[in-house]
Amino acid sequence: MISPEKGLPSSFNPDTGQNIKWSAELGSQTHSTPVVAGGRVLIGTNNDHPRDPKHQGDRGVLLCLDGRDGHLLWQLVCPKLEDDQYLDWPKAGMCSSPTVEGDRAYTLTNRGELVCLDMKGLADGNQGPYQDEARHMTPRGAEAITSGTTDADILWLTDLVSHPQIGIHPHDQIFGSVLLDGDLLYVNSCNGVDNTHRVIRRPDAPSLVVFDKHTGRLVAKDDLRLGPNIFHATWCPPSLGEVNGRKVIFFGGGDGVLYAFEALQDIPPPGQVATLKPLWHFDPDPTAPKQDVHKYLHNFRESPSVIMGMPVFVDGRIYFTAGGDVWWGKRQGWLKCVDAGKPDATGPLSETWSYALTKNTCCTPAVADGLVLVADLAGVIHCVDAATGHPYWTHQTAGPFWASPLVADGKVFIGNRRGEFLVLQASNEKRLLSTIDLQSPISATAVAANGVLYVTTMSHLYAIHQPPHP
Repeated sequence: MISPEKGLPSSFNPDTGQNIKWSAELGSQTHSTPVVAGGRVLIGTNNDHPRDPKHQGDRGVLLCLDGRDGHLLWQLVCPKLEDDQYLDWPKAGMCSSPTVEGDRAYTLTNRGELVCLDMKGLADGNQGPYQDEARHMTPRGAEAITSGTTDADILWLTDLVSHPQIGIHPHDQIFGSVLLDGDLLYVNSCNGVDNTHRVIRRPDAPSLVVFDKHTGRLVAKDDLRLGPNIFHATWCPPSLGEVNGRKVIFFGGGDGVLYAFEALQDIPPPGQVATLKPLWHFDPDPTAPKQDVHKYLHNFRESPSVIMGMPVFVDGRIYFTAGGDVWWGKRQGWLKCVDAGKPDATGPLSETWSYALTKNTCCTPAVADGLVLVADLAGVIHCVDAATGHPYWTHQTAGPFWASPLVADGKVFIGNRRGEFLVLQASNEKRLLSTIDLQSPISATAVAANGVLYVTTMSHLYAIHQPPHP
């Protein structure tokens, strides 16, 4: 959650155009954080502002915009999952953020599919083995839509819902971020509860799955069988770090426990699926209920904990947030720190330090220059010492945070669900630089690339820069 970018402005104003390079209208709900690569900006949204008249109605949409002026280059448009709105929540759009390597983008669609996309779209023809883009963008039972040059080019597709060795039951919305390591893609499965919020329809589905990036073939999965203890859904994306000379995968399970796995060394031959080797686990809330977890639904004082933000690995330590579920759990949350650098660690770990937040959270911490910055649903930004967890300062805002902080250019950038976008100094002394009212809720984390700060509200994407002095 840090960026080396410099020269980012401390304030901007969409009404006057101050420091606005360009803005782009999105749908009516945008929960995806933008990704900038190769001069292009990828962002998920919904279809309440159709970019192409042939795509009408509620859809999940991934836009690819030109980084120079924000105009549309191509879009991936996916019909909603049918039969039950809890499988693909109305108007939620496409919530996952893509991972880009060269001319390939990997992402999860609102339909529970892992797809590999050509960064050029269909403008240079239909590449790859997958050739059925027209049918894919067509709702069930409708006449096939004709694909065009502003549609996405799917190179391969793997459906996590119908896959015989995965078979997830998604809930509300698919949310994840693909971790790429060499030829491998690590993906949180997004398995969750059904529409009663009390039943796990696919208790044997894996929680962490691994694919060959060239073909989309399943090559490994976990065997932890976390299904019965998933309180809501498996929404925590995995991360990776090198510990004592070996690569380790860090993953927050749907049961609220942080797990570490040994990274795969080789891709198994066709027809074989490896089992991920667990190394250790850490329970951030050991006194929370561990059995019959769904009877604590809507219990705001006692409930299991969940992990929604990505674990952050820095200098042998892991920083992550945990606590009650955002919608259904207790109103408690913590920022935790554990030492992942112990030689040959197996079994449970003990914590290095714990810091109590004002309320529960879904935030990924930002760790920079000896500081950890995080925000919570009480609308409070926290700054603590990375070594000890000692609190330096807090800042109260008017709305809850779903976004995570970005630290760049000596500043902290973050927006809340009341539409406030805040810029603070990234130091152990609090200094508020600006508060901008964007008049629209903010779910997405700010991103900096190529001297530009990208800020996303529910309905607009703003590209912000400091114009050169005359």
